[in-house]
Amino acid sequence: MSIRLLMAIPCWALLALGAHAADPGHSRIVFQGGGPRHIGLYLADADGQHEMPFLPSAGRDFNPSFSDDGQWIVFTSDRAGSADIYRVHPDGSTLERLTDSSAFDDQGALSPDGTRLAFVSTRAGGAANIWLLDLARRKYARVTRDAGGHFRPSWSPDGRWLAFSADRDMPHRRSGPDKPPPEGSGCCGWEMVQSTALYIVHPDGSNLRRLTEPDGYAGSPKWSADGKRIVFYDERGQIVAVDVDGSRRDELTSSPARKWSPQFIGTTVHYLASDNGRMMLADTSGATGPDATRIWSPAWSADGKRVVYARGEWGEIPDGRAIEPIGPVDREFDFYRATRTQSWSPDGRKILFAPPFEGTPLLQVMNADGSDRHTLYDTKDPATGIVFPVWSPDGQSIVFTLGRYGSRNPVTPAQLARVNADGSGLQLLTHGDSGSGYPSFAPDGKQLVFRMLGKEPGLRILSLDTGQITAITHEADNFPAWSPRGDRILFTSMRSGDFEMYSIKPDGSGLRQLTHDHGNDAHGAWSPDGRLIIFTATDSGWKDETRLPSNDIQSNGELVVMRADGTHRRQLTDDLWEQAVTAWLPAAH
Repeated sequence: MSIRLLMAIPCWALLALGAHAADPGHSRIVFQGGGPRHIGLYLADADGQHEMPFLPSAGRDFNPSFSDDGQWIVFTSDRAGSADIYRVHPDGSTLERLTDSSAFDDQGALSPDGTRLAFVSTRAGGAANIWLLDLARRKYARVTRDAGGHFRPSWSPDGRWLAFSADRDMPHRRSGPDKPPPEGSGCCGWEMVQSTALYIVHPDGSNLRRLTEPDGYAGSPKWSADGKRIVFYDERGQIVAVDVDGSRRDELTSSPARKWSPQFIGTTVHYLASDNGRMMLADTSGATGPDATRIWSPAWSADGKRVVYARGEWGEIPDGRAIEPIGPVDREFDFYRATRTQSWSPDGRKILFAPPFEGTPLLQVMNADGSDRHTLYDTKDPATGIVFPVWSPDGQSIVFTLGRYGSRNPVTPAQLARVNADGSGLQLLTHGDSGSGYPSFAPDGKQLVFRMLGKEPGLRILSLDTGQITAITHEADNFPAWSPRGDRILFTSMRSGDFEMYSIKPDGSGLRQLTHDHGNDAHGAWSPDGRLIIFTATDSGWKDETRLPSNDIQSNGELVVMRADGTHRRQLTDDLWEQAVTAWLPAAH
C-alpha cells in the first residue's frame, strides 16, 4: 500500500474548492489513490494504426471485448457510480447497461450465440467470482463459488466451456527473497504476491478442471477457433498455448519483451508487448504496430480487422483544486479524491504537500483554492527528501520527515524535523541511527507519536516541550494516528502474522487488536469525534490479474469503517483500485 497522509479539511473549505454540494446527512472522506482519473476506449486497425476515440465519456470505461459476430463491444464503466457492464455497437449506437449492482462487475464476455454474458463480480460475498447473466430473462447464475479471485472468463467456440484464471488454489505469500514481485512492480515486501492458474468449467459450474500448475502464473486465457487449445501469458511475460486435454504445451514467444492479453486470430496469436519501455501491439508472425503507450487490455474482432482497448489518464485535478468529488459510492458517505500527499492547515486555508515515499527536497504550500503555490522550505540537497508533513493543531508549526524514509538502507537515517508555519527555524526533533517517520500530533499539540525504524523499532511519543522520547511499543508497528479524544493511538502491526489494526493508550497500556483479517489492514483515520475508524483493508482479495500492465501488484485496498473498539465493521468501496484513507471530514451543514 502506498504511504499517504492528509489532515482533516473544514466544511467551508470544500466550497472554496468548487466541490459539489454534499448531502447534509453524510460524512465525507478524502482519499488518495482510487486509480486513474479517466479511462477512455479507442478503436483502431488490428495493429493499432488509425486510432480513434470510441464512445467518449467523463467516466472510466475499460476492459472491452468484441462479441463473436462483431456486432457488439462489451466494456466496464463506472459512469453511473459503481463498476457495471455495458454493451454498444461499434458505431457507438444502442448503448445498453447490462448489469446494475452496487458490487464490482467487470471483464464481461458475450457467449458465442450472444444470449449470455459471463463476467466477474463481487456480489454475494465480496470475492471475485465468475457469474452468468441470461440477457433475455435477466437471470443471474453464479459459476464459481470458492474463496479466492476468479478472472478473465473466455467462452469456448461451442459455448460449452468457460476458461478463466484464478488464484483459488494458490498459496498467498508476501514478497521476499523466495518470492520476488514481478519485474518493475516496485513491490516493497509489504504486498501479497498473487499466483494464478488456468481453469475450465461448464457454464453451470460443473466439471471444473485446472490446466496449469499451481504456484506459478497464467493469465487472460483465450480459445483457438477449433476449441482445442487455449493461449495465455505466463509469469515470465511469454505467450504459451496449451491443449485443453493436457496433451501438449507450446511456448509461442521467447523475446525479452513482456507480453499480455493474447488472442487467437486464425492460427496467429495477437498480443500487447512492452520492450524497453515501448508498448506495441504485435503477433506471433513477427508483425508489430506503432507506439501504443499506456494502452490496456486490447481485444480483437474475430475477423482480425479491428482492435479495441482502453487508455488511462492519471493527471492532476483541473483548475488547481486539491480534491474532487467522485460519484455515489455509499449511502452514508460522500467521497473526494486527492492526487497528491497533502496536509491541510487547521483553519483550512492552506495546503502543504510533498510527494510520497522518498520525496523531493521541497516542502510547498498553496491556498485552498490552488492559488499562490510556493516553496516553504528547500533542503537544497536532492538526496534529502521531505515526506509526511503535518500541521500542528494550532497551525503555528509543521513537522515532517527529513531524509530517505522510504529507502531500505539509507546512508543517513531519516529524522523528524520542525519548521515554523512560514518555513523558518528548522529544528531536528529526533537523532541517532534509527529512522523516524509518520508523525501524528496529540490533540493538545504538546506531544506527537511517530514510528521508529532500526534495531529497536516501535512507536515513540515525543514531548515537544522537553524533547523526551518514550517508547510505547517495541514491534515493527506503523501508521500511528492519535485519537481526537486523546485517549488512544491507532496503528498497524504484523505481530499476529498479518497486518492488522490495533489501538493502545498513550502510556503503552491497554493494547487492543481491532481486526482479524487475512491480508493488510492499514492507513487508519479517526472520525472527528473519535467514535469511528476508517481504514484500508485487502481481505476481499484481488479482482483481476495483477501482472496486467493496467493493474497493481497489491491486492485491492477497500475502505472499511468500524467502531473504535473494532465492532460493526462495514466495507464502503468495491472497485479495481486501491483507496488509501487520508482524511475524514465532518458532516456538511
